[in-house]
Amino acid sequence: MRKIVVAIAAFMVSAVPALAQQQPPGGRLGTGLPVPRYVSLKTDRVNLREGPSKDHRTAWVFQRAGLPVEIIAEYETWRRIRDSEGTEGWVLHSLLSGRRTALVMPWAKKGEPPISLLDRPEPKAGVVAQMQPGVITNVKACDGKWCRVMISMENARDLDGYVQQEKLWGVYPDEQIE
Repeated sequence: MRKIVVAIAAFMVSAVPALAQQQPPGGRLGTGLPVPRYVSLKTDRVNLREGPSKDHRTAWVFQRAGLPVEIIAEYETWRRIRDSEGTEGWVLHSLLSGRRTALVMPWAKKGEPPISLLDRPEPKAGVVAQMQPGVITNVKACDGKWCRVMISMENARDLDGYVQQEKLWGVYPDEQIE
């Protein structure tokens, strides 16, 4: 009997550090923000590293400010991110922005028709513009089915309209954004 009590006590002592390292209820770590969550790249040059420090090798360099990425883990000032193609790695938190952006159907095959940006959140609404897959949009709001987005245009007025939420990578299905 004494061996069982000692074994249980040893197990409890060894389990305490492991329990302390588990993710708290509600999927929140470090910053207290939900994980996973979408953010965007702050600059045109962001090194994606193999681990959470500058000592780790750069595996990839993103060169597109505003690109949406998904934070899937946090460690101190580092964030493990995933892009729309599934590439994962670590970036310094200061290179990320809380500004919500989304890619228009990055999974679309070559030759698929463009996606309509509409003037109202209705399938038969007027077309504001045709968007090619891979276009970055600024997400203004989502109701779970439709998102109001804006596309910044160089040397022209910005385009503002609605797109079905399922056609965007950078917002979760049924997510509501105000």
